[in-house]
Amino acid sequence: MTTPPPSPLAAGRSDGASVRIGALVPLSTPGWVEAGHHLLVGLQLAVHEVNAAGGIAGRPLELLVRDTAADPQKAAAAVEELAGLGVAALAGEYHSVVARAAAARADALGVPFLCSSAVLDALTEQPTEWVARLAPAQSHGWRIYADFLLGAGHRRIAVATQSSVYWASGTRVLREYLAPRGGSVVELDMTTLSPTAVCEALVDPGATALLLLVGHPEPAVPIVRAVRRDRRLAEIMIGAPAGQPEFPTWARLLGGDSAAVPFLRYLPDRLGPLGARVEAALRERLGVAPSFVAFEGYDTVVVLAEVLRSRGADEARAPDPWTRVAVEGTRGLIRFSRVPGIGVRQWTWAPTQVVDRDPAHPDRFRVLHTG
Repeated sequence: MTTPPPSPLAAGRSDGASVRIGALVPLSTPGWVEAGHHLLVGLQLAVHEVNAAGGIAGRPLELLVRDTAADPQKAAAAVEELAGLGVAALAGEYHSVVARAAAARADALGVPFLCSSAVLDALTEQPTEWVARLAPAQSHGWRIYADFLLGAGHRRIAVATQSSVYWASGTRVLREYLAPRGGSVVELDMTTLSPTAVCEALVDPGATALLLLVGHPEPAVPIVRAVRRDRRLAEIMIGAPAGQPEFPTWARLLGGDSAAVPFLRYLPDRLGPLGARVEAALRERLGVAPSFVAFEGYDTVVVLAEVLRSRGADEARAPDPWTRVAVEGTRGLIRFSRVPGIGVRQWTWAPTQVVDRDPAHPDRFRVLHTG
């Protein structure tokens, strides 16, 4: 009988002095560098704490970090490289389209990949046992956002959007959820419109909310400035479901205009003891309040450490290391399951809020709706 070669998970447990995890993070433009930094700091803090507690069966955990720069091809190449180095698993990534490319290569190579932040429902084309995800699927989070819009009295929604699978998917989720409930979505194509033209387009259709399904800072910041300064649009609510206002750069660039822009955030209303302790440690490392992305990074390593501690070398040769996971993360108990229409193992669901920056104190957040 031929013995099958060990999976990368088994190799990561048995080769070398350390147990290595490959970390995929956007650390240079055109990637969202600020989000990537928060994600990496969360990953690093958890690795530090795992090692302080004795590592994995006495062996230290080590991160091998690769910058994806929001480039799917670069991410796929990094997966190939890290698999060749014998990493135990892959972790991270923020951008959905990039994570999809990484997941495809991880599945093909049989490398466990725990995606931290990307939300696109179709993270893989086919069901796989190798990939799992912490962040809620886009269809889940954006329906919660649509509920918030309806509850706030918004039925006619305009979306300023760019060409992207992610933005197109978000627009579709909103339209399909709002239409049966008396709502409608009008698309404003930012490949042809300037921020001033967006203002003109908003005057006649009667939309009461404008959602920014565009990149940050360009063109999101100029759009906000233009709309805020147009007196005809004083009653228009600006929203950003993808989370652009979460990070300090948003407030720094927009000042007072940064407030009252609701977005999705994946945190509970109140953190438990673990979450509160980690929040303080993340704040110390970041120098600012940690975003939900930093918590996602931390929880990713918590899950992978549990997997590596609990599975023996023989079991590690098989796919699907996720089904037995039940571990306390910073935002609740993490378990994975199958969700119809989603091909990866999914935590169902991380706590989800709609929040904005308080107009009276733009450095503080207000919880507007909880899903």
